[in-house]
Amino acid sequence: MSQDKPLLTVEHLTMRFGGLVANNDVSFVARAGEITALIGPNGAGKTTLFNCVTGFYTPTVGRLTLRHPDGTEHLLERMPGYRIAQQAGVARTFQNIRLFSGMSVLENLIVAQHNKLMRASGFAIAGLLGLPTYRAAEKQALDLAKYWLDRVKLTDFADWEAGNLPYGAQRRLEIARAMCTEPVLLCLDEPAAGLNPRESADLAEILTFIRDACNPNGRQTGVLLIEHDMSVVMRISDHVVVLDYGRKISDGDPEHVKNDPAVIRAYLGEDEDAALPTAAAAGSKGA
Repeated sequence: MSQDKPLLTVEHLTMRFGGLVANNDVSFVARAGEITALIGPNGAGKTTLFNCVTGFYTPTVGRLTLRHPDGTEHLLERMPGYRIAQQAGVARTFQNIRLFSGMSVLENLIVAQHNKLMRASGFAIAGLLGLPTYRAAEKQALDLAKYWLDRVKLTDFADWEAGNLPYGAQRRLEIARAMCTEPVLLCLDEPAAGLNPRESADLAEILTFIRDACNPNGRQTGVLLIEHDMSVVMRISDHVVVLDYGRKISDGDPEHVKNDPAVIRAYLGEDEDAALPTAAAAGSKGA
């Protein structure tokens, strides 16, 4: 995809819940082959925006355009949620892990390819008859699952029940499962939450691989990321969008954003002495 054609274009997105405005006139772009981080204090509207992109909410106002490499455009705000995953090629993980804990690690990755396998089976007929087209599709699904197991370093755990994996490994499995749907846009909601520094480093390595490499289908994936771990965000992001009270307050590369006074105020507040009388401010500094 040409870099002058963004993968995702968010235009004037507003999401209201009665009198509460969760997102207020937010616009930005995300590109294929890049990691776009969405950051901001708690309650800034980040997850609400994700829910609009992935079809859990229909925005009150705004347009969400997803452009595929072949030039096909999908207006996400007009699509039912299940179609966004199935047809538009948007995959998502959540703050809380949602694996099939009683299935094996490998089975989790095969199940993620259910739609593709159902089409190949002629909605069960070809599968029941064991036709060559379905057997070929099964092999492709298994090969893709093995590919991502290797990428997230879980090949040795393929037969484990997913619920028995350590927490960090479950996080990696969830990303691998999302990538088995071969998305054009991968949306990750706080993937580093609860990880220790080593696990966060492993996560950063996986995300940069997803950004830099093509899928087995030869297509680049764009990553849209919500994250509170600023060490991860600033290390791997190409583009950072900052929200505060539902509004976009900054938009640029990590260096620009971390030095933006509006971002510093949003995270740290105003200078603690700014509102104090002169004498009180002087006294507090001498205390």
